[in-house]
Amino acid sequence: MNLCTSSVWNHIYIAVLTNTRHIQRQDDILLSGISKVVEAHALGTGASVFGDVPFSEAGAVSDPKFDSQKSVFAGLITILDAAISDLTSASSRDEPFDIYFEGDASKWVAAAYTLKARYLLQMKDYTGASAAALNGISSPAGDMLHKPRGVASITEGDKNLFWTILEGSRSGDLGTRTGFLMDLLDPANAASRNNAKTDETARFGYYTINESGGNDNDGIIEQYEPHRLVTYSENLLILAECGARTAGFSTGLGHLNTLRAYLNAGGWLNSNYSGLAQKYDAYVDADFAAGGIENADSISQDDALLREIIEERYVSGFGTYMPFNDARRLRKSEGHIAVPFPLNTGTATQHVERLPYGQEEIDSNSNAPADPGILAVTEVNQ
Repeated sequence: MNLCTSSVWNHIYIAVLTNTRHIQRQDDILLSGISKVVEAHALGTGASVFGDVPFSEAGAVSDPKFDSQKSVFAGLITILDAAISDLTSASSRDEPFDIYFEGDASKWVAAAYTLKARYLLQMKDYTGASAAALNGISSPAGDMLHKPRGVASITEGDKNLFWTILEGSRSGDLGTRTGFLMDLLDPANAASRNNAKTDETARFGYYTINESGGNDNDGIIEQYEPHRLVTYSENLLILAECGARTAGFSTGLGHLNTLRAYLNAGGWLNSNYSGLAQKYDAYVDADFAAGGIENADSISQDDALLREIIEERYVSGFGTYMPFNDARRLRKSEGHIAVPFPLNTGTATQHVERLPYGQEEIDSNSNAPADPGILAVTEVNQ
């Protein structure tokens, strides 16, 4: 595991941070703003999964101290505010070096607000997260996506990473033909989330990953299928959860139904699955009342809505850290609305809470702390 996380660590602190700091020293307000969003995305991902990480001294000294997870998130929000200020003042231009938005400053502003909302949500600042998300990504056209651009005849190169892995040494190892997520989506499974208003047939097919690799994988890991980094769907689900918590049931339900309308139009799928059955009719208040189709166990109506929103985050967040972040955020105080996937339930008293630090960092940084282990609860989840 430490070897794998060393690779992640190097991507954050060498591949991203070194380059974003170089860009920020140039006299270009558009690129400076863009680089700050990219930096906040990378460092925020690191803080989410590792906990305490180098931040205030990162890139400035050879052996940077590790800052607390909460202080890193607070610092990243400051960086995102600076990025928003830069990008609001900048003029958009055709920028071929921008592989995400081609120099569209307004799309970068929206992505920055959604990232800000993500980190505030992880800190359980639901009011702040809602306020940020109201300015976040407002349509699928604003999704921040990694778009593979490799040559089809060459296995290696810029392809969907999961597809590349299964085409190489991990063929036969990793897939989704069984598992809790697929049980939720499979209309034929007794544990399915399908109901009179929901048909997940198309998304079930799109999420199916054949562990043997090959051309059977033409859904979420098709070789040129984009990887979702910051999206309209995530922004809507932040608005739904935080709206339900801070503004009331109707606000949360309204945002959830906006997402369901998007899903109903097939915008989530690639062309290989757009013709399969799907249905996401709008929910109404009664669906979450005791005995309704989304509240068979008669919990409170508000909790039933939150449980559905969190479950949708689990499903929509497949392939991202969203489900992992939610499981840790909700486990201690709100387990009744958390998704009951096997590793989150049962008799276990301890759960995976973080990833281990990269071994190279531990070996080379005299200020690196001893790794606390994967069961150590990170600061924002205590």
